[in-house]
Amino acid sequence: MVLPLVLAVVAACVALAGWAVVFVVRDRAVVLRQLWGAAVVEGLILVQCVVLGILGATGTAPTDPVLLWGYLVTALFVLPVAALWAFAERTRWSSVVLAVAALTVAFLEWRVWQIWNT
Repeated sequence: MVLPLVLAVVAACVALAGWAVVFVVRDRAVVLRQLWGAAVVEGLILVQCVVLGILGATGTAPTDPVLLWGYLVTALFVLPVAALWAFAERTRWSSVVLAVAALTVAFLEWRVWQIWNT
């Protein structure tokens, strides 16, 4: 697995979560720019899926590919669900949901890295 790609996804998630926490403290709802940030994270995860698919096809598969792909597919769905929630809930709680979702994706990425390296 490519470590810089994992670190890029985690860094983007932590930055997005920090940005959302600032909005929580200011009692503001999620803004469209934050959702664009979530879209960037989604793009990075899609790139990671392609890279892992290529690595798996060329013979460097992880010991448990079902678990690995389960984590990746889950990571792909967490931020879009949070974005839908943000559109429905126009209070500071939408920022809380976005922060929790971004930190969840960062944790899922850490687990993907662990699974790949076992």
